[in-house]
Amino acid sequence: MTLILLAISAIITFCFIAWHLAIFALPFMVGLTAFQWVYANEAGFVWSGLAALGASLASVVLVIAVVGLARNLAVRLVALAVFAVPAFLAGYALIYGILKHGTDSALLLNSAGIVAGLVIGIAAIVNLNALGESALSR
Repeated sequence: MTLILLAISAIITFCFIAWHLAIFALPFMVGLTAFQWVYANEAGFVWSGLAALGASLASVVLVIAVVGLARNLAVRLVALAVFAVPAFLAGYALIYGILKHGTDSALLLNSAGIVAGLVIGIAAIVNLNALGESALSR
């Protein structure tokens, strides 16, 4: 019984981590790229981690600043798309990768992946707008 509860807890934890990594796909990939670049230049693990953290925060701050300060609707939509398209792709890949082991239907795989990508992309936009409103309302 304890092993079953542990397995259920692990599944819930992994789903929670996957959801947040998919929503914040742009900052995660920017941070990962910054970490790899700085670490390849022999800066060390700690400095590479700090560079990754700074690059991730800078990407979120840049998108929030553009969304919050731009007057043109097209510029704001482009900034939201820059944040939401990687989240859509991550959500699609996440569900496609999980479901491909359980079904052979290509239609089901693609439609479930697209629906999950849309849900995660919309959640990314909602989270970004909520974060931007709380940051810029002060």
